[in-house]
Amino acid sequence: MVDGALLLDKPVGLTSNAALQKAKKALRAAKAGHAGTLDPLASGLLIVLFGEATKFAGPLLDADKEYVATLKLGERTTTGDAEGEVIQTRPVSIEGLAPVLERFKGQIEQVPPMHSALKHKGTPLYRLARRGEEVERAPREVRIAQLEVLECAPPRLVLRVVCSKGTYIRTLAEDIGEALGCGAHLAGLRRTGSGRFRVEDARGLDALDEDCVLPLPTLVEGLARVELTGAQEVRLRQGQALQISGLQIGLCAVVRPDGGVIGLAEADAHGTLKPLRLTQGAEKHLKSAPQTKRES
Repeated sequence: MVDGALLLDKPVGLTSNAALQKAKKALRAAKAGHAGTLDPLASGLLIVLFGEATKFAGPLLDADKEYVATLKLGERTTTGDAEGEVIQTRPVSIEGLAPVLERFKGQIEQVPPMHSALKHKGTPLYRLARRGEEVERAPREVRIAQLEVLECAPPRLVLRVVCSKGTYIRTLAEDIGEALGCGAHLAGLRRTGSGRFRVEDARGLDALDEDCVLPLPTLVEGLARVELTGAQEVRLRQGQALQISGLQIGLCAVVRPDGGVIGLAEADAHGTLKPLRLTQGAEKHLKSAPQTKRES
């Protein structure tokens, strides 16, 4: 059974799920998921999780993402990207580009696009959009940590974007175009980073083997680490909270003395450690640990 993560360089033209299924088949994995969807027109880093690694998707989804976004200035489309029909053309302008980009750094509000997987009364917005319907969407706060010009050759503008989860790059492209007064759409997108993982370390679908699967300990690097004894692990797996002094508040990785990953837990200000997502198959590690009764 495969337990670990694959850094996959997803090609243009495939959905994230299609890429996942190809990787799952190539590595003969029984269970798989991914940490962050890429649209078919986007390429780049897709973190595919196999087996027990699927339990660690949360921290990966929450991590900042990095993209190289190609904007086409002077054209607005129905979808905000190159897949849609052009609905407006205007003379291209890059006057005041630097101050315009500065306005989009930090905490900003975005209105989610109609062509997205967000749901309205149970129906994905993109389905409503395909029927020609539009509904009001509440703005969401996102964070643009970095925004820099890599290439400016009008009507082509290439930007490097480092942003928080939930950021819509196509919306950012459209909003920048409006701020410039000429409109724009997202002509291309490549995810180059997710947290501490980089696309330079990723494999293509034609170059997959078991050697490219990252082990579970790699996924929890960077998190606060709490080492448990065998008896403490038993109690945690029984659903009991542990009292441990000196804990760092928040999400942490719980591990064995040999470095084996037990799972994820949450620590509070009172030194209480509560289980969140725990791995399976721990029996061989716990045979010699004394069993304890569940605390009331």
